[in-house]
Amino acid sequence: MLFEDLSLSKSIQKAVFEEGYMEATPIQEQSIPIVLAGRDLIGCAQTGTGKTAAFAIPIIHQLHRIVGSSKRAKPIRALVITPTRELAVQIGQNFDRYGKYTNLTQLTIFGGVSQIPQVDVLRKGVDILVATPGRLLDLHKQGFIDLDHLHTLVLDEADQMLDMGFVNDVKKIVKLTPNNRQTLLFSATMPIAIRELAEMFLKDPATVSVSPVSSTAEKVEQRVYFVDKTEKRNLLYHLIRNEKLADVLVFSRTKHGADNVVKALRKHGVAAEAIHGDKSQNARQRVLDAFKKKEVGVLVATDIAARGIDIDQLPFVINFDLPNIPETYVHRIGRTGRAGNGGIAISFCSKDEEPYWKDIMKLIKVDVQTITDHPYPWHEGSPTEAAAPVNNSNRSDGAHKSRKSTQSKQNKKRWY
Repeated sequence: MLFEDLSLSKSIQKAVFEEGYMEATPIQEQSIPIVLAGRDLIGCAQTGTGKTAAFAIPIIHQLHRIVGSSKRAKPIRALVITPTRELAVQIGQNFDRYGKYTNLTQLTIFGGVSQIPQVDVLRKGVDILVATPGRLLDLHKQGFIDLDHLHTLVLDEADQMLDMGFVNDVKKIVKLTPNNRQTLLFSATMPIAIRELAEMFLKDPATVSVSPVSSTAEKVEQRVYFVDKTEKRNLLYHLIRNEKLADVLVFSRTKHGADNVVKALRKHGVAAEAIHGDKSQNARQRVLDAFKKKEVGVLVATDIAARGIDIDQLPFVINFDLPNIPETYVHRIGRTGRAGNGGIAISFCSKDEEPYWKDIMKLIKVDVQTITDHPYPWHEGSPTEAAAPVNNSNRSDGAHKSRKSTQSKQNKKRWY
């Protein structure tokens, strides 16, 4: 469906067209009419499907019709709650772009920075507020935020808010809003806790689910390296050096692990930075900006921090540590191959992570290419032991991009 076929105001159509949007994504095509109709909505969509536009565009359309051009202080009409500063900034920027030809005002608030500029804007009044839970409750407690006139509440990345321990904050925030509000809940996954939350806060919601969590982007080429656990850092450097990789997002399971990977890469002269919850908000934003500007070639992130990374042309994702939740693998590799671009997702699997890889294979049901010819294989019980070694001393791993040898197939049967 084309955006021009949706029942949107001309000012929004113009802004969307200038952003290069012609055809609505599935989550947008299904969600926008529901939101415009005033219904509550549960949206299940993974990273890169365009879900921010799926709620931002119809909210702007609704508010543009009811909000006048008066210069008097405006009451908050729409509130978007999201778990991290990075996500809040992204969402706020999207509201600004989609609503640039309307008279709506938007403010993004988050912790870790001075509240004074945020309070100054709140006193003047805003139509749309994008916030992280902690700063919102703090400013409400101080009397700077009034949600009595709220029209729409959006709970974005609900699964991550639960994972980060914000469930009680979310419940407090919902109690501050009118009972007749419209509520939209978006989540990449739908565990029982999210469904319970939806039942608690939403009234007769419509449900939209696209890009099932088991699916992986068609244009993402997936590879796996069975590697000795102690040699993962060496393999990472080996690939970056031999393949001349740049614009690489590396996933680490822990914050400490992310920092250690960065230190190891820097010793070899690789420009790398880490982004995780222990970094200050300003530090995380600086690192993210440097990565987007290609001043940093390798960004090492934990899963929670990576939710705030929105880069259309990200060519490489590397799972330095395999996730213990299969669905997380899908979300990780969904960071590449976005906006119609291709991408490569590389996974390192050590012996102790073998059960995780088996679970991932059961979920995605994709024949992932095994790269058997590299310097750091498992030593005991390695998949590479079952066949005669391949001499590749004069070729880089990239030379095997299209090779799926009989040995690789045998390995898949044995290990997957």
